[in-house]
Amino acid sequence: MGKALAAWIMVAGAVAAPAMGPRETIESAVGRVMSLLQDADAPRTESATPSRQGADKRAEVRKIARDLFDFEEVTRRTLSRHWAARSADEKAEFVALFTELLERSYVTRVEAYAGESISYIGEAVDAGYATVRSKVLTDRRSEIALDYRLHLRDGRWRVYDLQIDGVSFVSTYRSQFDRIIQAESYSALLERMRKKSFEATMAERGGKKL
Repeated sequence: MGKALAAWIMVAGAVAAPAMGPRETIESAVGRVMSLLQDADAPRTESATPSRQGADKRAEVRKIARDLFDFEEVTRRTLSRHWAARSADEKAEFVALFTELLERSYVTRVEAYAGESISYIGEAVDAGYATVRSKVLTDRRSEIALDYRLHLRDGRWRVYDLQIDGVSFVSTYRSQFDRIIQAESYSALLERMRKKSFEATMAERGGKKL
């Protein structure tokens, strides 16, 4: 009985273990993103315009970001004490709007790093949480620190915060959102998010009206 129980525990542990560790998860995702961006100079097909190819690449990068980041957790941490008061529908809408904002922000950020040298300098794991430290060496020989904060969710490592030179995405947005909610209201913040999403969508479509 004891051996059978021990064997079951080993099998259960193997099944529950994530396929990739935190560092491997980050390296794989970032590597795919950089590969997409560095293919920008590849020969185009006759039917693909530069703007169309650029839009396709950004869409692919956003898919990778959506798979890498736990946007619901990012949103919950960002709204902080204001999260619990929201209804299920309110939470769902805000997660969707904030996800769009963060995806665009991430795409803009990584596009700026395309062609730069990225190295991974450390990994720290504490139970279901981890930090992967990396740095970007720019063409001006300056270094930018990128620290990914991850947690285990549904058997995979997912990012819930990104620190750039020690400045947290979550903390930055949390301060901004809290100021708006305190000075105005949650509804005012939501309306700003809707407007920003609409404007960004129109800009991506070249300003064309629906």
